Amino acid sequence: MDAIWLTGAQWLAVLRIGLGLWWLESWRHKDRRSWLAGSGIAWAADIAAEHRWPAVRTGFQRVVAPRPRVMAYVVLYAELALGLGLVLGFLTPVALAGGLLLNVLYLTLMIHDWAEQGQNGMMALISVVALFGMSGQSWSVDAALGLFG
Repeated sequence: MDAIWLTGAQWLAVLRIGLGLWWLESWRHKDRRSWLAGSGIAWAADIAAEHRWPAVRTGFQRVVAPRPRVMAYVVLYAELALGLGLVLGFLTPVALAGGLLLNVLYLTLMIHDWAEQGQNGMMALISVVALFGMSGQSWSVDAALGLFG
């Protein structure tokens, strides 16, 4: 693959690191105290309650609503772990697949909000490109340890 300035693998690493920084910003901008006190899950519950797809309402009621504090921790620290994993290139395919899953969940929940759709759609697209482009091959802990090819 021909590329300007960096190799193709290095450009994919730039994409991966940028996505990791995006996840870290998502984690950083949350008011963790209020998020862990329930504000984030309460906000999502309001959205899920009005969702046009019954499966989303039912899934939220069965999985998230009974354990709001646990789910608040899961979301908050998943975003932190994804960001660190992608910036450092540690367990890169796992972080990319996890991020893709989280973005698809966010996309599904926020089907009515075009601003959220744009952000999550772009993050999902970057995840797919970085995953199938094997972006952990350059500038990563995975490469230093000889993991994933």
